Amino acid sequence: MEEKRKRYIGLDVHKHYLVALGVDAELNVVLPMRRVELSNLESWMKKNLTRQDEVVLEMTTNTWQLYDELSEHVGIVTVVHPPHVALITRSQVMNDKIAASILARLLAKGLLVGIWVPPQEIRELRGLVAQRQKMTRLATQAKNRLHAVIQRHHLKPPAGNPFAKSNNGWWQALSLGKLEKMNLQSDLETLQFAEGQEVRVEKEMTTIAAEDEQIGRLLHIPGMGVITAVTVFAAIGDIARFAEPKKLVGYAGLGARVHDSGMTTRTGKITKAGRRDLRVALVEAAHIAAQYHPHWKA
Repeated sequence: MEEKRKRYIGLDVHKHYLVALGVDAELNVVLPMRRVELSNLESWMKKNLTRQDEVVLEMTTNTWQLYDELSEHVGIVTVVHPPHVALITRSQVMNDKIAASILARLLAKGLLVGIWVPPQEIRELRGLVAQRQKMTRLATQAKNRLHAVIQRHHLKPPAGNPFAKSNNGWWQALSLGKLEKMNLQSDLETLQFAEGQEVRVEKEMTTIAAEDEQIGRLLHIPGMGVITAVTVFAAIGDIARFAEPKKLVGYAGLGARVHDSGMTTRTGKITKAGRRDLRVALVEAAHIAAQYHPHWKA
C-alpha cells in the first residue's frame, strides 16, 4: 500500500519559479504539472508534498536552500549534476514541463545518481573560496585593461609593480582623453577594491586553517599553502565518502582518458570531468612542489 502512495517528483527550477511534475513507480502522472512561484513555495509544499515523496532537482544557484526547505516536507531529496541528465540536453523539444517530467521518470526508475550534499560549514567555505576567485578575476581584468593603456600609448611603465599604490601618481599624470582618463580611474579603483577584498578573504582563510586540524594536516603536504589547502578541503569535504584513492582522482578529473576495446588499448590526457577548483588547486600545488621542494625538484 505504501508503494502505491509513493511519488517521484521532478522539479525544474528557475530564478523566480519552479515547475513540478510527479509520477508513480509505473510512470503514471500522479501530480500534474504545476508552476510554483518561489515566494509561495512554503505554502505549496505544505499542501502538496508528503513524507512518502521523493524529489529530484538539478544543481543550480539556490539549490542548497531549496534542498533544506524540501527536506522538511519529503522523504528523499536528490540533487543531480546537469551534464549527467543526458536525456534533457539531447531532447529535440524542451520546455519546463518536459524537463520536470524527464527528471521525475528517471528518478522513478533509479537512473539518476545524486551528488553529495555538503553540510552548512562546507557550503560556507566553498562560498569563501568562490568569493576569492571572483575577486582575483576582477583584479586580473582591471590589470589587463591597464596594461592595454600602456601598450596603446607605447608607454614605459614604472619599475617593479606598475600597480603598486606608490605608482598611482604616475597613472594619474598620464596625458589621456577625458573618457579614457575616467575609464583608467575606474580600473584603478576596481583593482584597489578587488585586492583589498582578496586580502580580507585570505586573512579569514588563514584563521580557519589555524583552527581546523584537517586543513592543518594538508599544510604539511609539499606545495600546499593556506589558500590551496582551504580550497582542497572545501572541494573534498568528508574524505570518507571516497571508498578508494582513484575515486578521489576521478572526482578531481585528474584520471587519464582510457579506450580499451578489443585489441586496442589507449590512454590519453586527463579527463577534466570533475571539480575544476580542486583540479586547479592540486595541479598548482604539484608545480610549486616540483619547483621548490628538494625531493620533487630532483
